[in-house]
Amino acid sequence: MPKTVQAVIFDIDGTLLDSVDLHAQAWVDAFAHFGVTVSHGDARSQIGKGGDQLLPVFLDDARVDREGEEIEAYRSDLFKRNYLPQVKSFPGVPDLFRHLRSEGLTIALASSGKAEEVEHYQTLLGIEGMADVVVTSDDVERSKPFPDIFAAALDKLAPIRAEAALVIGDTPYDAQAATKAGIRTIGVLCGGFPEASLNESGCIAIYRDPQDILDGYRDSPIAS
Repeated sequence: MPKTVQAVIFDIDGTLLDSVDLHAQAWVDAFAHFGVTVSHGDARSQIGKGGDQLLPVFLDDARVDREGEEIEAYRSDLFKRNYLPQVKSFPGVPDLFRHLRSEGLTIALASSGKAEEVEHYQTLLGIEGMADVVVTSDDVERSKPFPDIFAAALDKLAPIRAEAALVIGDTPYDAQAATKAGIRTIGVLCGGFPEASLNESGCIAIYRDPQDILDGYRDSPIAS
């Protein structure tokens, strides 16, 4: 009898990588460069979205149309220059990926980051060649909480269907996007979002981090 779960789709920032605060600070710095004051906490609450969904939270539509691409490009360059070298992996990521592969599961990465960043992240995480499918913001028009990234992952995972996949993410936006794509979500707390927020967004289980998922794998929704 085939496994109920055949594929696991991972978010990256805040799920596999300790990068949420760094992304938030890059947004704070970028907004300040363009004369907009945004607190670290307010920026952090929006991490998990791509720039297309984050910018309208802090700027009116006219300014997004006028300067959005420039602000996002500035933030991207700033992050790569000042903050990317500080990004570190959460515990247990390569071991979890190796275990999933040994269980015969297909692994996908689905990130709101750019393709160049995601390629670098796979090297940093020590998971080069372990993901069967990779989807980034470069592959879709809209980022989370729209379902586009997970829908694109499902397209690449075919013939595996949504009900045979699980998303693992750290933000409410991951769970909201996955739900819209018909996929269940496991939440992790390592990205800093409250457990209540993840539960309210539809997560079916909550773990501390990737190592915690690996340690509790036998009783997890992935195995069951």
